[in-house]
Amino acid sequence: MRELLNLQFDRVLGERLLWTAITVGVAYGLGHLINLVVVSRLQRFAKGTRGEWDDILVAELRRRLPFWSVLIGISIALVRWDLDERSFNFASGLVRALGMASVTFAVAGVAGRLIALQGAGPSARPVSRLTQNIARIVIIVMGVLVIASGAGYDIRAYLTALGVGGLAVALALQDPLSNLFGGIFMSVSGQIRIGDYVKLESGFEGYIADFDWRSTRIRTTSNNIVVVPNAKLASAVVTNYSQPNSEVAFSVELAVDYRSDLDQVERVTNEVAREVMRDLNGASAHFEPGTRFHTFGPSSINFNVGLKGREFTDQGLLKHEFMKRLKTRFEREGIVMPFPITTLASRDAIAVSMASEVRAEPRG
Repeated sequence: MRELLNLQFDRVLGERLLWTAITVGVAYGLGHLINLVVVSRLQRFAKGTRGEWDDILVAELRRRLPFWSVLIGISIALVRWDLDERSFNFASGLVRALGMASVTFAVAGVAGRLIALQGAGPSARPVSRLTQNIARIVIIVMGVLVIASGAGYDIRAYLTALGVGGLAVALALQDPLSNLFGGIFMSVSGQIRIGDYVKLESGFEGYIADFDWRSTRIRTTSNNIVVVPNAKLASAVVTNYSQPNSEVAFSVELAVDYRSDLDQVERVTNEVAREVMRDLNGASAHFEPGTRFHTFGPSSINFNVGLKGREFTDQGLLKHEFMKRLKTRFEREGIVMPFPITTLASRDAIAVSMASEVRAEPRG
């Protein structure tokens, strides 16, 4: 009798397992078929549109659909299992939790990619990884709370515990949290953006490469990376040469001889400056350069020439080319650029001079 019961149990178990395998397999096959037929057409349609948001949605749907199909197959197969109410509710709740978790991660992934897409345009600023991660974390936390609420847990008690525990964690992790919120403040405020050229009060300068939860990376003109903690950067005095726009005006200090015709000097200098602003790619083409005399020096009349570059790093090339062309033009126009003359006296020269004076004195 016992052997008969065992044989019957094994047969029923085998039928249920076979039913489950067939159901899950058919569901997975249908999901794969939907991917091949429906989602593939949606993907081709999305590629033909101008925006990229639909490509992101279709790509995420294509990646998640097989797993969702398997979960649907498991839910259907559970009906054939002779489970008590508690076990059935537990199994179906577990399947629902897995499905909601998968949907949550899918939404978080789409949100992160959509946020990154906002900074991918030609005139847009790149979005930091910190901003993308914060968006993902917020969506994931909300998904976890929804899953816990659906499972019958009172999330209010968990929120209260998180509030009390969060205070203790904040006291224990002051430095990491100050860096985190410093990075969030800079990302949200927009005072410092990825791609901006900044100069810190410590003397470091370069382009903002990225923010993360702990630090900000600055890429110098020599292609090195300077890592600055977010909290220090948020409290430092920072000169941002890219805001409100990236164009930077600067001056070149020059001098001419006192015998020069200042009207001629001004005219020639402005002509050369206009040529440089017109010919070089890094120059601001709409800017009108100007010459201003300001000092009667010991051996020269000093003046400034105002130029303007598209970015902070363009001024080096503009100065270089302007000084070359101006020197050639001054030489052709006969304009003299004097240099300071300094008389040096060594001890030996002074001794020889004193001996000559002594020999030259008449004897009484």
